[in-house]
Amino acid sequence: MVDERLILLCGLPGAGKTTLARRLAGELGAIRFCPDEWLTELAIDLLDVPARDRLERKLWQLTRELLGKGQTVILEYGFWSRSERDEKLAFARAAGIPVELRFLDVPFEELLRRVAARNDSDDPYTVPLTREMLVDYVPLFQPPDAAELALYDDPSGNVPAR
Repeated sequence: MVDERLILLCGLPGAGKTTLARRLAGELGAIRFCPDEWLTELAIDLLDVPARDRLERKLWQLTRELLGKGQTVILEYGFWSRSERDEKLAFARAAGIPVELRFLDVPFEELLRRVAARNDSDDPYTVPLTREMLVDYVPLFQPPDAAELALYDDPSGNVPAR
């Protein structure tokens, strides 16, 4: 088990965030928060944006509490915008907590393949997505560049110079 750490998983639908989060949670003894799973368990439409926003704020509150108790937490929100990532990074830096950004950069055609396979599965935690939806999502996504990625701690434990 690693000392407390905040791990942010960044990527579009189908990038592999939940798969990675589940693996890391097992390896690190971490708590992971997946809004899709919580919304499904609460019988809330996964595309209900106001409900998702409220839930993510509550999960962020729980994350801060858990980090304060020395727990590693994985957030698999997608973190499509730089401002979302900056907020979490600023909190972690101010609290002296290591923070990783795991960017899952997957080619569009592979995202389509994965989403189609997921749509055909019985997984209750996924939203059926269409090609058109993914096409609409791409311009909304602000992928981190090399300079932004360099602001985060390396998963191997190396801390960037600040």
